[in-house]
Amino acid sequence: MGLCEQLGLGNQQSLTIDWDITPADTFGIFESWGGKVRVRNKRERYYYFYIDAWEAPARLLLMERGVKYARVLAQIIAPQAMIDRCVASQGKALLDKSYAVDAALKEWIVKEVLEPGAAAKVLPVESNLPAEEAATGLPGKDDALPAVTPIALRHAPAFIREEEVAAIVTAHNFFEAQHNPNGTFVHSLIDNHDTLTVTERISGVMWQRGGCDITTHRHVAAYVQAQNAARFAGYSDWRLPTMEEALALLVPRQNTKGLYLHPCFSREQPFIFLADERKPGGYWFIDFKQGKVFWASGTIPGGFGRLCRTAGG
Repeated sequence: MGLCEQLGLGNQQSLTIDWDITPADTFGIFESWGGKVRVRNKRERYYYFYIDAWEAPARLLLMERGVKYARVLAQIIAPQAMIDRCVASQGKALLDKSYAVDAALKEWIVKEVLEPGAAAKVLPVESNLPAEEAATGLPGKDDALPAVTPIALRHAPAFIREEEVAAIVTAHNFFEAQHNPNGTFVHSLIDNHDTLTVTERISGVMWQRGGCDITTHRHVAAYVQAQNAARFAGYSDWRLPTMEEALALLVPRQNTKGLYLHPCFSREQPFIFLADERKPGGYWFIDFKQGKVFWASGTIPGGFGRLCRTAGG
């Protein structure tokens, strides 16, 4: 059985692997049609290998990519030591944990995967994720709810130094995997029964359950403006969350979507822009897959967006 047949790619006789595409290229190529000029239309598909190190151990994956389209086709069962050396040689990724393959891995892939008889090293990935439920399983605002003690969290954007993050995390004993893994803050979410939003009662913040696709800081600001102009969920005062507001959503265990969040939130925004900027430079994000805050450039590949507003505002 050939690789294309094994992966269910129809009548294709073989895959043309683009060895020049790296994870860092993909926003410019496929989301903005910028960067390397190679995509002529939305029907074109490109194939490349990369390493996903979001969770240990890191995995070698085969990706099918197009404009506004991405699908992991298979995991490649490569020697783990070779994968780990490839990751280590590229240093610490600031934004995500996706790495390009190096020359040694490329040579191994060509010999062990692209040649006939490599089926045992190719593990196809199920691409049809279950649809996300519209129901949240949360109580509504008119239900009998236990009393909570509200806290006042900062709503206005700020410039935050790295050395200030630990104090922000521990001020309300938020869970955060790096700075406070034993945090015990427990949020209190309610369903607004609009399929679009939930409200966190303790902080008094209403949250978008979904959000926007990966984009730049400039474009996520435009997304906020567009949602306000359209009065998303009936409101026009949406904004990006501050670090404290986002930390109030974290829970100490991953849900079935692999996120440190209540499962009412979409899996499609694994890390999001915060309203805060880093001093002396960069932007702050919260990573729901890792359960922690981090900083990075707000350009390529950027981040996802999830909006919030002050409830009752």
